[in-house]
Amino acid sequence: QFALPIEIEAGETCRESSGLALSWRNGYLSEAERAKAVELSATLRAMAKQYREALATLAEIEVRAMDSLRAAGWQPDYLTIRRRDDLGVPSGRSDSLVALGAAKLGNTRLIDNVEF
Repeated sequence: QFALPIEIEAGETCRESSGLALSWRNGYLSEAERAKAVELSATLRAMAKQYREALATLAEIEVRAMDSLRAAGWQPDYLTIRRRDDLGVPSGRSDSLVALGAAKLGNTRLIDNVEF
């Protein structure tokens, strides 16, 4: 496995009152896309809740989230849950975790994360 000696320094994601993560990419969104863009963070929060409450396996949660965004007109690249400290696959539900995602809405690729 490719493993570099790096340290991840987490910072809080700044958000608009709607929940949309602040990003220069938001400038590429149409007004309608901007209103729809909050679906990415909502999907990540739903994934975190499902995982924390053991409502499904990690694979099931990821597939459902991808399907949900596709059905809403998105083109998701990835939606996953990983350990915060090294972005490895979680070994348990008590780990410090993060839900991560990247998806295109129209021509704009948005990224977001939700720690839990």
